[in-house]
Amino acid sequence: MKSTVFEVATGHSEVVHDITPQCARFAREAGGDGLLHVFVPHATAGIAVLELGAGSDDDLLAALRDLLPADDRWRHAHGSRGHGRSHVMPALIPPYATIPVIGGALTLGTWQSIALVDLNVDNPDRQVRLSFLTSA
Repeated sequence: MKSTVFEVATGHSEVVHDITPQCARFAREAGGDGLLHVFVPHATAGIAVLELGAGSDDDLLAALRDLLPADDRWRHAHGSRGHGRSHVMPALIPPYATIPVIGGALTLGTWQSIALVDLNVDNPDRQVRLSFLTSA
């Protein structure tokens, strides 16, 4: 298994950050057929596969604001107002995704991208681990 970690600066606002280029580069360098596993080792971030750049990223953030309001209802209450919602979000958008790779290329659909989703405005820096599992 080949593995690497890269940093993503998400800043102090809610974000859907496109990490497809880093994933594609790692898969290409790994070469061959296998599975790319994308993992974010944080309790308040997730990995999503969706269309980006056509408003879907903003729609996702709006839906998460509706489902997980940044208010005082959360029992996990340290940090900024509504911080507890960031700890619930990975149950809806898990901290991982696995993408098939054929000949060193991600087999994403035409409009699919890989994104880091982060609602936690208290943590501006994230790590993403990429692992390539080669087919036998």
